[in-house]
Amino acid sequence: MLLSSLARLIRRQEIRGILLCVPLLVGCSKSTTASIKAVCSSLTSPCLQGKANVLMSTNRGAITLEVDGDAAPVTAGNFVDLVKRGVYNGTVFHRVVKEPVSFVIQGGDPASKDPKTLKTNYGKGSFIDPASAQARFIPFEVKLKTDDQPRYGKLITNPRELLQLQLTHKKGALAMARSPAPDSASAQFYIALRPLPELDGRYAVFGRVIKGLEVVDAIQQGDRIFKASLVIAK
Repeated sequence: MLLSSLARLIRRQEIRGILLCVPLLVGCSKSTTASIKAVCSSLTSPCLQGKANVLMSTNRGAITLEVDGDAAPVTAGNFVDLVKRGVYNGTVFHRVVKEPVSFVIQGGDPASKDPKTLKTNYGKGSFIDPASAQARFIPFEVKLKTDDQPRYGKLITNPRELLQLQLTHKKGALAMARSPAPDSASAQFYIALRPLPELDGRYAVFGRVIKGLEVVDAIQQGDRIFKASLVIAK
């Protein structure tokens, strides 16, 4: 099951952002629990052990993020790798939803840094790995408090399991945007502007804002990330 899940990573897909604002609990889905070592050895992106802080400088001010490699080693490792590569430098927050109620700010589309990219195409880009010249996608990853390691490739819809999630959509939660396919996250991320329990188990949370929530609240659509840099690894 793990191999079939990871095989889907080679498919080219467009990251269209968060498509489900209020998903429904439609039943229980069986998730795949696989060893972190096996999953990490199958990916082109590095995994993260422990936690790391990322400083994101924007035109509205600075945001400090804590990414959690203990609960989400694949997702956090991918994000840190993209930060170190400078992928987020110059990118735009292309989707900001504050009406009718606060929802998320979304950014990180590598194509948005290119002045030739039409604004109508923001949100459709992925990270193109220069080593393979192909888009890099990572598997959906979520960890339950009752599990020793994360689960991959399947959304969590069981209400009892949702209560056991290690990382949830609290205000300031950092998570990966993706297309409807679970294993389609690449570079785009979002930050929750308020608690969003309706997204728990459906999108991979891998960190949180630890400083600069007022900056997050001030971000407007079209604002830009000047630079994202790794501050410290714990």
